[in-house]
Amino acid sequence: MITLQEIKQKQDEIGAMIAAFESYKDEKISFPATTLSLEPGEKNAGLILGKDGEPDYFLILLPDTAADINWNDAVKWAKKLNSKHESSLPNRREQSLLFANLKDDFEERAYWSSDQHASSSDCAWYQSFGSGYQNYWTKDDQFQARAVRRILVIQ
Repeated sequence: MITLQEIKQKQDEIGAMIAAFESYKDEKISFPATTLSLEPGEKNAGLILGKDGEPDYFLILLPDTAADINWNDAVKWAKKLNSKHESSLPNRREQSLLFANLKDDFEERAYWSSDQHASSSDCAWYQSFGSGYQNYWTKDDQFQARAVRRILVIQ
């Protein structure tokens, strides 16, 4: 049998829940209107959230592929690929987004990232677009390469 004291205790708990709910401030996140101007063949991979005060940006995949290229040549190739905008190899974080959103635009092979290995200067990171696995390998080996550019979100 339920007692009056148990009912009052539940009522106090519900009152505390109502007070907590009423004190909650609605957090709003707004995105400013951004128009992405893409060149022919480019694709928007998605939004990268800035870390440590850096701005957010849209990651744009460029259409060209460099096949069977070592890391040093891939870095040079990606930098000079786009004359209108600054381009580069994607970093590891960006490669994760490319794998998540544009996997079908890649062969199921390994692609160089822009990131060198922190403790081994003769190695750099790559992304497998077959398995999604990221690992590092010697820079003189030959993998695929794709370049990206970035469009800042201005707030």
